[in-house]
Amino acid sequence: MNYPLYEYSLCIALPLMIFFGVYFLLAPTPDRAIFANYLRSRRIMGIAILLLAANYAVHFFFGIRFHNVNAAILMNLSTYFLCYWLFSSALTTLLDRFYVTGRRFAFHLAAWMLFTLLSAFILLGLHGGPTQKAGLTVMAAWLVCYGIWLARRLIRAYRRAVRLFADTHSDDIGAYIRWLSIFTYWAVIFGVGCGLLTFLPDRYVFVWILSSVPFYIYLFHCYQSYLLFYERVEHAMESEIASEDEILSDAGTEPEPEPEMPSHLTEIAGKIREWIAADGYLHPGLTIKELADTLHTNRTYLSGYIKATYDLSFRDWVTDLRLEYAKRSMLRHPEQNIAEIAEISGFVSPSHFTRIFKEKEGVSPSGWRRSRLENDPIS
Repeated sequence: MNYPLYEYSLCIALPLMIFFGVYFLLAPTPDRAIFANYLRSRRIMGIAILLLAANYAVHFFFGIRFHNVNAAILMNLSTYFLCYWLFSSALTTLLDRFYVTGRRFAFHLAAWMLFTLLSAFILLGLHGGPTQKAGLTVMAAWLVCYGIWLARRLIRAYRRAVRLFADTHSDDIGAYIRWLSIFTYWAVIFGVGCGLLTFLPDRYVFVWILSSVPFYIYLFHCYQSYLLFYERVEHAMESEIASEDEILSDAGTEPEPEPEMPSHLTEIAGKIREWIAADGYLHPGLTIKELADTLHTNRTYLSGYIKATYDLSFRDWVTDLRLEYAKRSMLRHPEQNIAEIAEISGFVSPSHFTRIFKEKEGVSPSGWRRSRLENDPIS
C-alpha cells in the first residue's frame, strides 16, 4: 500500500468529519418550537458522521487495515449498515416528524446486529476459500439492497411532499427541499461505492476516504442553507402532511384518485372566472386553502376542479396565470424592468420569474419582450 497517500487522505477527511459531526450535534438553532424537528434531524446526522469518523480514527491511529484486513472489513460493513439507517432517518425526519419510532428503531437495530454477527462469522470464522467469498458476496448484496430500500422510502416521502406542495401552494415550496433528492441519489452512489471499495486491494482504499470530503462538505452546506427556508417548509407541512402513514404508506408514487365533484360546478367555475378577472392570483404566497376560503368552497373540490378542468396542479395553474399577466405587463409597460414585472406579477423573485419564463417560452423575459415589441410595437 502507498502508506503516505493513505495517511494523508485520512488526515484530510478525519478532522472535517469530526468538525461536522460535533457542529451538527451542538450548534444552536433558533429558540423556537418549530425548529425542534430540524434539530432532531441534524443531531441524528451528527451521530452518523461521528460514527464514521470513529471508523476513520481506528484506521488512522491503530492501522487495523495492516494488521487484520478481515477485521477492518467487518468494522467497515457494520459501520456502513448502521450509518445507512441513521442517514436515511435524519433526512426522512425532515419530511416526516413521526418517522423515527421505538418500533422502527428496534427493527433496524436488530437488523444491524444480525448483519454484524453474520459478517463476523464469515470474515473471522471462515478461513478463506469459496465459502467465505460466497458469504461476503451475500453480505455485500444485503448491504446494497438495504441502502437502496432506505433511499427508496426517502425518495417516496420527498415526491409525496413535493406533490402536496404543488397542489396546495402557488410558490415553489418544493424547491426548498430539492437538495434532499439530490443528496439521496449521491448518498446511494457514495454508500454503495464505499461498500464495494472495502473489498478492493489495499492500494485503492484511499479513494473511498478522499471521496467522503466533497460528500460531507455538500451535506454541511445543505443543512446550513436549509435552515434559512426550514420554517416556511415546516409551516406548509404542518397543514398538509398529517402523519407518516399519509406520506409513506402509498404503494407507489401516483396521486390518489380525486373525489367526485359536487353538482355546483357551474357556480365554482363562475367564482373562479371572477377571481381571475380581479387578478386575485397576484397575491404572493397564495395557497389553495386561502382561495377556497375566498370562493366559499371546499378546497378538496376546488383542487379536483382545477385538475379536471386545466389538467394542472394548483401551483402550475397559478404560475400560468401569473406568466400571462407578466406578458401583458411587459408589452403595456415597456419602461418597467424585469424585476418590477416579476414583483407585480406575484413571483417570489426576479430569478425565479426568469427561470420559469425560460422553461415555458424557451427565451428570457427581456428577449421575449424585445422580440414582440420589434414585431408588433404598441403605441
